[in-house]
Amino acid sequence: MIFDTHAHYDDEAFDEDRDQLINSLPENGVVKVVNVGASLKMSEASLELSKKYPHVYAAIGIHPDEAKEADEQGLMKIRKMIENPKVVAVGEIGLDYYWNKENKDIQKKAFVDQLDIAKEYKLPVIIHSRDAAEDTMKILKEENAGINGGVVHCFSYSPEIAKEAVKMGFNIGVGGVLTFKNGKKAKEVVEAIPLDRIVIETDCPYLAPVPFRGKRNSSLYLPYVVEMIAEIKNIDKEEVIRETYKNGCRMYGIDCDL
Repeated sequence: MIFDTHAHYDDEAFDEDRDQLINSLPENGVVKVVNVGASLKMSEASLELSKKYPHVYAAIGIHPDEAKEADEQGLMKIRKMIENPKVVAVGEIGLDYYWNKENKDIQKKAFVDQLDIAKEYKLPVIIHSRDAAEDTMKILKEENAGINGGVVHCFSYSPEIAKEAVKMGFNIGVGGVLTFKNGKKAKEVVEAIPLDRIVIETDCPYLAPVPFRGKRNSSLYLPYVVEMIAEIKNIDKEEVIRETYKNGCRMYGIDCDL
């Protein structure tokens, strides 16, 4: 039983076959999915998907690319959506200095405000951080953001930073990048941290694993990520599936039906 802890099935890449694909996941071993918001519109779409499919849950949040949405009105909308019982996390939220270097203060405020909402509702957080390790870790520490757990999604930093995040109470999100030829850093991170702090994710439709790199990703490709984790950890694939599934359920506060 596989848990895809981070997907974007509301993306237009799935417009032609969304219903068929999502319905097919349980019979292919993917029994739980969290669809993650990255804007108010995407958060609303995630919530709708969670209402439609029993095995889909929602995360509500504003990505740093859309940080301007996190004004008083936007934060009120987030609070309203969070009240739905199928919402299991606040995210994805954080900092992105790769694309956006001019609005760092706006990003930081949006990040902190949403961390505060997560603490208010006692929900875990899904952290997006790209080219912003120092500021991300500083804010997470200052805000005691690991108090309700969460994940540093699509982790792209060093094993040392991964260990630091784990100490703070976070899990590390591992996906298709682990299978890339240039995914050496991701492999080092998986080797360095305990299995009970790893959750698997697709970030679909992005970051499809080898041999599908460059194509549309989906939860159906997660076995390739599982296989690579098993190889790095020198354990059985079944153990990776079982433990990462339990990790995802624990992180999101969902009943684990193993």
